[in-house]
Amino acid sequence: MSNFVHLHCHTQYSLLDGANKIDPLIERAKSLGQPAIAMTDHGNMFGAVEFYRKAVEAGIKPILGCEVYVAPGSRYERQGIDRGNREHNHHLILLAMNDEGYRNLCRLVTHGFTEGFYYKPRVDKELLREFNPGIIALSGCLSGEMAKALTLGSMDQARKVAEDYRAIFDDRYYLEAQDNKLPLQEKVNAGIIELGKELSLPIVATNDCHYLNPEDAHAHDILLCIQTGKGHNDPNRMKMDTEELFVKSTEQMLEGFAHIPEAVDQSVAIADRCEVVLEFGKYHFPHYEAPDSQSLDDYLDACARQGLDHRLKDAGEVDRDAYRARL
Repeated sequence: MSNFVHLHCHTQYSLLDGANKIDPLIERAKSLGQPAIAMTDHGNMFGAVEFYRKAVEAGIKPILGCEVYVAPGSRYERQGIDRGNREHNHHLILLAMNDEGYRNLCRLVTHGFTEGFYYKPRVDKELLREFNPGIIALSGCLSGEMAKALTLGSMDQARKVAEDYRAIFDDRYYLEAQDNKLPLQEKVNAGIIELGKELSLPIVATNDCHYLNPEDAHAHDILLCIQTGKGHNDPNRMKMDTEELFVKSTEQMLEGFAHIPEAVDQSVAIADRCEVVLEFGKYHFPHYEAPDSQSLDDYLDACARQGLDHRLKDAGEVDRDAYRARL
């Protein structure tokens, strides 16, 4: 049995960014002998049910997650691009541990679209404090809040970020290290190792899988061109600058993290904590009590009539009577 599980994976539901189709992704995990795999698409859970069904059918444990966008302040604030030409949000990996966590993750994603949407569906730390039960958090890629602080050389700010998220998630918060061969990532990894020791925070190895095999890197690069509306020869276009974002084998992960092999093992420990069971073929409607012992039908009728009166408040009496006569 493999001692590694991919916990940071994008599928085609990371629109124009993830190049992994669900069937080949699950088959790849199975062929590598990996017992589980996570789906962590950008800002959404559109593929969660399809992913869950197909993984279970293949005998692979599905880990349902999302790479959420976290607003730097309130999700209600609308700000543009900062001086570093980066979108004003931070990436954070969230994984559902149990059924409560899955429901909370759904709530977070919903709030991201309905309340925090500004170029991206964003949540904030207020929402994370409210809806974190049952959820595991990983600190994220180079676009994560901690990684950005380490990129700027601010260990104090990175430490504050780690302490903030630990205060929210308690023992469900992990520092995320990656082996993508980028010099900037190596700098961030060094800071993560230092912070992990200082704050007694566990480190987990991930690979931010955007495509299946190394040879798929070029096709993924073209996908990014389509997403950003740029030509492939444009020197200023968005580019990953690495061809390491594929679904690696356990041996490749162990080689990349030979200096901290416990980070590879930690991925399996996290997978073991995740036990979400989706029940199909049964309705899950909320239970609602109408006020004053009314039946649900009577209460709906009263609300509809009240709403109609509100909509017709500026209409003339003849019109109002004509509308009511149709009821």
